[in-house]
Amino acid sequence: MRIIRGTRRGKKLNPPQGLPVRPTTDMAKESLFNIIENYYDLDGVSVLDLFSGTGSISYEFASRGASSVLAVEMNQKAADYIRITANQLEFQQLSVIRGDVFHYLKGANRKFDLIFADPPYDLAEGALVPDLVFDRQLLNAEGMLVLEHSIAVDYSTHPNFFSERKYGKVHFSFFSAEPQSEEQDEDTHTLDQV
Repeated sequence: MRIIRGTRRGKKLNPPQGLPVRPTTDMAKESLFNIIENYYDLDGVSVLDLFSGTGSISYEFASRGASSVLAVEMNQKAADYIRITANQLEFQQLSVIRGDVFHYLKGANRKFDLIFADPPYDLAEGALVPDLVFDRQLLNAEGMLVLEHSIAVDYSTHPNFFSERKYGKVHFSFFSAEPQSEEQDEDTHTLDQV
């Protein structure tokens, strides 16, 4: 696992063995950030990383110039690893909350430009993330939610959904702050395979 681009490009990450996480592969991560950077200049954006695991996505955003990155991770060992690694990489803009993502979302009152969520594939409640984000209005006006999930879940009927990309077993669904019209949906559903 490594940081792909930005100020810490090529930096290898060595999380401790035994963490109950499923890190996004470097190939999928690189493809994901290519898509995101088609929409945003990441310099100065605010990011919320839910179910952060090893922090791989958080480090990538920080390396690419995000002004603030908030990682939310339940597992104590994983949260500690993110804090230690962020300190070693001198990412002062990266902070960590060790806690339950759903509890955080239900009480959150801060808006973000980008929200990334990678719930465990077998966590049924993971499907609730888009509704919680949009019910709480946690995205800025032109913000985007990216949800990593398995093939078993389909978000295409969600009113804020605009695209899905597939990389092997890894699926990313993209949602915008503004609900999509049917006409927009017809245009964007064709973007689902790379």
